[in-house]
Amino acid sequence: MALDFALYCKSYRKDLLRVKRLLNSLRRHNIESIPFYISTPESDREALFGLLGTGNDFQWVSDESIVRANPRVPQDIQRTKPGGIAQQVIKSEFWRLGISQNYLCIDSDSVFIRDFTKSDFLAPDGDPYTVLHQNKEFFQMASNRGHLRVERDLRIEAETVKALFGRVGPNYYCAPAPFIWSAKVWESLDHNYLEPKGITLWDLITPEHPESLVYGETLLAYQAIPVRMIEPLFRIYHYDWQYYLARRWGETKEKLQQNFIGVIYQSAWEAEMDFGAPTKSLLSRLLRKIKRFLRLLQSYL
Repeated sequence: MALDFALYCKSYRKDLLRVKRLLNSLRRHNIESIPFYISTPESDREALFGLLGTGNDFQWVSDESIVRANPRVPQDIQRTKPGGIAQQVIKSEFWRLGISQNYLCIDSDSVFIRDFTKSDFLAPDGDPYTVLHQNKEFFQMASNRGHLRVERDLRIEAETVKALFGRVGPNYYCAPAPFIWSAKVWESLDHNYLEPKGITLWDLITPEHPESLVYGETLLAYQAIPVRMIEPLFRIYHYDWQYYLARRWGETKEKLQQNFIGVIYQSAWEAEMDFGAPTKSLLSRLLRKIKRFLRLLQSYL
């Protein structure tokens, strides 16, 4: 019998140090011992267990098993797609394993900062809440700092995905991670949209159609579960300039615990947490550090 709720992280070799940090935070704050699943490519299994050990605080499944759970897609299709796209689809298809009716899809660069229970994610009737909002705070911060492209690009994405379902009205965003996802919603997308068109999620998810927006629009279109909107569960620092600015305003872990159960430090600007030997040259890494220092100084302007 499927679980009513589980935690799930899709990862790969480069992010294993981040997964270790995530797991350590779960050991402290997952007070109800909600089952935690990690998927990686089969080729990364040995490295994962070598770093995390073989304890009972997580269970491993292979990315390949998730791909195979959909009989309508070619075997090893993930090898033909860009890594970012493959990651989005595999996360979205985890429901096909039948492990859990609902799951919290967590990125490797996430850290829990306070205790949590199922009631943070599920309503009393057992259906999940959904992170669904208009992103106004982040848009305003980006505009204040002159990062106008941030809002423009996200609005274009939202309009594009909204048009797939013929919806008009406000743009809603399901990001940032972690995402509270229901198997019923993903299944409704499959039955009502993908199968009639003779396509799969591997065809639908593109850089223009990110999985978080597709899930939100699917929920609004078919309402396989009640629409219960909540604000983001985690504080995310999309960019280092955002982190520096927030810190200068007095934002601390202790203060964040009042409104958030976790924090996401984007892996794109936290290269020191990459697993294995650096892939960038020494000069490239030095330039990255200089740019980060300059953005730190810019936060004071």
